[in-house]
Amino acid sequence: MGWKVESMESKKKQFILLYETGKFSKVELCRDFGISRPTGDALIKRYRSEGWDALDERSKDPRRHPNQTTEAVEAAIVKLRVKYPNWGARKVRTLLLRDYDQGVVPSATTVNNIMRKHGLTAPRRKARRRIENQFPIFDPEEPNEVWSADFKGKFQMLDGTYCHPLTVADSRSRYLFLIKGLERPTTEYCIPLFEKAFRENGLPLQMHTDNGAPFGSSLSLRRMTRLSVWFMELGITPVYSDPGHPEQNGRHERMHRELKAAATRPPGKSFRSQQKMFDRFLEEYNQVRPHEALGMRTPAAVHTLSPREYPQVIRSWDYDAAKKPRYVTHNGAIRWGHNDFIMISTALSGKYIGLEQLADGVWAVYYRHVQLGWFSERTKRVYEVTEFRV
Repeated sequence: MGWKVESMESKKKQFILLYETGKFSKVELCRDFGISRPTGDALIKRYRSEGWDALDERSKDPRRHPNQTTEAVEAAIVKLRVKYPNWGARKVRTLLLRDYDQGVVPSATTVNNIMRKHGLTAPRRKARRRIENQFPIFDPEEPNEVWSADFKGKFQMLDGTYCHPLTVADSRSRYLFLIKGLERPTTEYCIPLFEKAFRENGLPLQMHTDNGAPFGSSLSLRRMTRLSVWFMELGITPVYSDPGHPEQNGRHERMHRELKAAATRPPGKSFRSQQKMFDRFLEEYNQVRPHEALGMRTPAAVHTLSPREYPQVIRSWDYDAAKKPRYVTHNGAIRWGHNDFIMISTALSGKYIGLEQLADGVWAVYYRHVQLGWFSERTKRVYEVTEFRV
């Protein structure tokens, strides 16, 4: 069986990183990555003989072909581009046709590739980082194993202002801790509400959210934001649904549909009247409404307080002897060696991460109790830990 099409280069590097730790056999890794044993052996052999460059995708095109652009035409393309630096490939090609036969003038695409080869084109903006789907399963067996949080979606109240309802619930008992209408869905507005819920109910082991602000960021290592870093400092592990898969938090989504029907149609006249509607819904949902998934019991009858109390002070974290602490600078990087800086995340600026060596040149990257990724000395890059299963 061949490699899956998605992120082939990333999968190959992840395969090697895991193999180099010495904690997994080739048979296990080949099975988990969906490749044959000979394919795994070939990959390891290429890596050991050629290094990380062996994992890059290789072109299967011939090195030369009959229609390759001549050196004279290529030089003319470079000369025209230097003379007219703001002209695109089609304009440059049009000028070439004045001096050369059409049969020797390459297509606009080839002209653009030649200009790029000589460093005569501006690099495009880096594409938005894509999060690969992992199809996580969030099915806790006890209360407080997983809480879920989300914004229901803004709506306009009768006074013309917009309301952003934040909801937080226990994924096992369905118990609703809070519904609060906010002016803006920001970290600054959210933290006081989470603090109140934690003080009154204790701490969960994990907090399940989607990938939107302020919960997650697709451009950050392990989707970290300032809010999710705060969760980690409290001993809570942030976990996420796959992008575009709200059904992975289906219990929360169903509650939102009921909330919308019962407390936003029609909307309140102001934040004050709207919040009264939210409070009535929360009381009815927790104390009155029987849930089929709970054996027709109410969430209040099933839920129990968490034994993990909210700390009054977040204490500094001491990494064990196997993990070397590294300070994250204001721009989100750590210093490596004398001249290199390795990008981690601006969400961790001013904090310390821990690096645990797993093999020669391979390190596991931690923030407190949470593994963030794998660092390779050879590539000077941190690779994602994409497993977020409960």
